[in-house]
Amino acid sequence: MEAGYELVDAGVRRKLERFGGVTVDRPAPGADGFRLAPEAWVGAHLRFDPGEGWSGTAWPADPWPVTIDGLKLELRPTASGGIGVYPEHAGNLGWLTDAVSARRASGTTEALPVLNLFAHTGMATLALARAGAAVAHVDGARSAVQWARRNAELSGLAGAPIRWLVDDASAFVAREARRGRRYDGIVLDPPAFGRAAGREWRLAEDLLPLLRACEQVATERAFVLLTTHSEDIDGEALRELVRAAFGDGDRISIAPMEQVATSGARLHLGWAARRAA
Repeated sequence: MEAGYELVDAGVRRKLERFGGVTVDRPAPGADGFRLAPEAWVGAHLRFDPGEGWSGTAWPADPWPVTIDGLKLELRPTASGGIGVYPEHAGNLGWLTDAVSARRASGTTEALPVLNLFAHTGMATLALARAGAAVAHVDGARSAVQWARRNAELSGLAGAPIRWLVDDASAFVAREARRGRRYDGIVLDPPAFGRAAGREWRLAEDLLPLLRACEQVATERAFVLLTTHSEDIDGEALRELVRAAFGDGDRISIAPMEQVATSGARLHLGWAARRAA
């Protein structure tokens, strides 16, 4: 039977999670403490080790569903150790929903245009669409966009106003600026490194130029959510990047993306910078 998500335990640079009825043991650089429930790790259904790949009692695994914040998502193990969702982002979905609702409360009856870059398999896109946004979902990997469309079908949002775009984030934003398009919300979850459309992405070098380009396609009161998982950028640095691009420092807040396991262990997974509308 389909069920939700649970961080069971974390420690010794690994995390143990339950997605529906499947327990998954994976690396987690932010899990630098002790394991508080060592017995729970025995017999994990799936385990990933860099250089070795997947193993476990359920390997090889067929795709399976999980529901997070009312969204039904399909999961499956990938060669990089992912399974198709970043559960820590669930903590930002309420903020995004409130941000869309606040802008729509100003009187507009149309779907709010929102840009989601590095949009992966679509959890944030679906939450935005559910709240009343018209989303431009942009990811450089065709497989990720196809996966996101599958999640939209599972979540009953196949007919939502979403543009599914396989594109390089920087190139897409530059074209949108030339077209004169503007967005009332911008969401970014950039990786530390990536490749798309024959170009390389390096977070330390490319993030600020992209944020400044995003400012050119943002309306005056656009909300912004920027999340990163890099250990090289802390919350204050993230705040400063958003301020440098968008200004209005008083509207920007930061929050750690942390999870507390059922065992009581804490897992740090990056930072979020939020610019209120």
